[in-house]
Amino acid sequence: MHQNWVVLVKDSSILFVGESKNIPNLKIDTSILLPNQTLLPGLIEGHSHLFLHPYNETDWNDQVLKESRAERLVRAVNHAKATLMAGFTTVRDLGTEGAGYDDVGLKNSIDKGIIPGPRMIVAGRAIVATGSYGPKSENSELTLIKGAEESDGDRLISTVRDQIGHGADVIKIYADYRWGLNKTSAPTFSVQEIKSMVETAKSTGRPVVAHASTKEGMKRAIEGGVETIEHGDSGDEEIFALMKSKNVALCATIAAGDAISQYTGWKKGVGAEPKGIQQKRKSFSAALKAGVTIVFGGDVGVYTHGDNAREMILMVDYGMSALDVLRSATSVNAKVFHQDNIGELKAGYKADIISVSGNPITDIANMKQVKMVMKSGKVYKLD
Repeated sequence: MHQNWVVLVKDSSILFVGESKNIPNLKIDTSILLPNQTLLPGLIEGHSHLFLHPYNETDWNDQVLKESRAERLVRAVNHAKATLMAGFTTVRDLGTEGAGYDDVGLKNSIDKGIIPGPRMIVAGRAIVATGSYGPKSENSELTLIKGAEESDGDRLISTVRDQIGHGADVIKIYADYRWGLNKTSAPTFSVQEIKSMVETAKSTGRPVVAHASTKEGMKRAIEGGVETIEHGDSGDEEIFALMKSKNVALCATIAAGDAISQYTGWKKGVGAEPKGIQQKRKSFSAALKAGVTIVFGGDVGVYTHGDNAREMILMVDYGMSALDVLRSATSVNAKVFHQDNIGELKAGYKADIISVSGNPITDIANMKQVKMVMKSGKVYKLD
């Protein structure tokens, strides 16, 4: 943290960062003064679903089955704007959940300046093992829209290639899901299947990321070569040591579990924490202790878009320092997501810059008080 530094922006890039006495001798067209505020790089949301809205409004099955694609796209446009206004200038959007490749069109519309929104890294349809994913019906003969693309075995290579052809920037897979007996979570793909997808995607420079909450699902995904584990609820000392050794990052999505627990009856701050919340605290603590790289991402869409900083507050509550949380949401995410010109206030980088009231290092809740948002040199918000 630096006091009274300035950032000089020209067009869409940062030209200079440092003390005012060292500013290059150039004509300054516009000055923006931000007293009693903290200037930060534009934030990077690591796990978003812009085509979903909070499950306490409409449950996931009904969103996928009953909402039209037009409605879902209109909602996503609003969600994109809310995300940008909250200071998130980039998002990794990990699956449209039944809305096909509409995220590619949304991304392109933002890039063309048709609508305001964050820079998007998109996963398209995501990939699930046949028979594992929903929505499902009690009528087993009924064919329903699926929230992701089903594939298996040798077909996985062509599925990955097809998704890349449709515009996916990242391949998301479900290494486990609630398809075990009595709807328990169980692994889906074999290690060899995961390796085939990773090899195919990596040959084009694209990473594979994995939804994984069980220990075995996480282990298979790590051994298969994925770059990030999403959720990781059942991770323990052994699993996180493996992640550390393989340089696999964790996107813990604490806020999603927190929200769902409240939707299903938990009175936060009143009753005892549910077992799932207790386990999440335990696994997150173990990941921190093991030195696993933590990427910021809350699975926003499960809860309200624009409330992304909710995950930051919980990360601090679960034991991470405020400074490390800010790094996670900026420079760390940029590095893990292969974005080499965002995530830092640095000459030559994109002019993605935000300001918040006060000092978030002393109170992480200040991250909800976003006063200015600039993306690629254009100011979208200035209170």
